[in-house]
Amino acid sequence: MPAILHEPGARDRLAFMPRTMLQRCPACSSYGFSRECDCGETRVAVAPLRFSPEDPQGDRRRQREGWGSEEWVKNLPTPRKEGEEEE
Repeated sequence: MPAILHEPGARDRLAFMPRTMLQRCPACSSYGFSRECDCGETRVAVAPLRFSPEDPQGDRRRQREGWGSEEWVKNLPTPRKEGEEEE
C-alpha cells in the first residue's frame, strides 16, 4: 500500500481524488497529488485511466451508445462526399 494511504485522513481525501493520483498543473507545470496547485490553478490527471483489452462492460456500453445502428453508421466521418464513387 502506498505510504500516502497511511497518513491521517488519507482515505477521506481519496474519496474526492480521481482514479489517477498523480496530478499536473497546466499553468505552472508542477506535479502533486492534490487537485489544488500552490499557484491557485486546478491540477489535471497526468495519465489516462487504465484500459483493459477484455473490457468487461464493452458489450453493454456499445449497446447503450447504439454502435452498429443505422444512425451511428450515418454519423461516422468519411473522406468522400455523398454521391462520389470510390476510386
